[in-house]
Amino acid sequence: MSRFLSNATNRIDSKGRVSVPASFRSVLVERGIQELYCLQDFIFPAISIGGPDLLDRYERQIASVDPFSPEANRMSLLVHGGGVFMRLDAEGRLMVTDFIRDFAGISTEVTFVGRSDHFQLWQPQAFHEAQAAARAGRVPRPA
Repeated sequence: MSRFLSNATNRIDSKGRVSVPASFRSVLVERGIQELYCLQDFIFPAISIGGPDLLDRYERQIASVDPFSPEANRMSLLVHGGGVFMRLDAEGRLMVTDFIRDFAGISTEVTFVGRSDHFQLWQPQAFHEAQAAARAGRVPRPA
């Protein structure tokens, strides 16, 4: 089964584009994803990217609660107000827009992080720090 795995850091070119790793592009092709749904992550300073199915998943969650509830309202604010659709160019590059830069703190490099059914864009140092914190939280502590 095709999944987004591992991580890679690429430089942003002078026109504000970054090459999506070949392994990630392969997963997009295998899954038939041409239009990318990009969402500001709810927890991390990262942009989550997947196909329209990622948006569908969030919208199913919103639809499962009372549409007038504060929970549905907050979720829609994050999912719809914090999301955009984008496309890769013919060379497999993604435009690193202000939407991405401002939220994730990205300037000259982007770390692509596999998250199984989607991937994320991170500022490289922020990713390394978050990964170290996640690892530290999983390591058994001596008694």
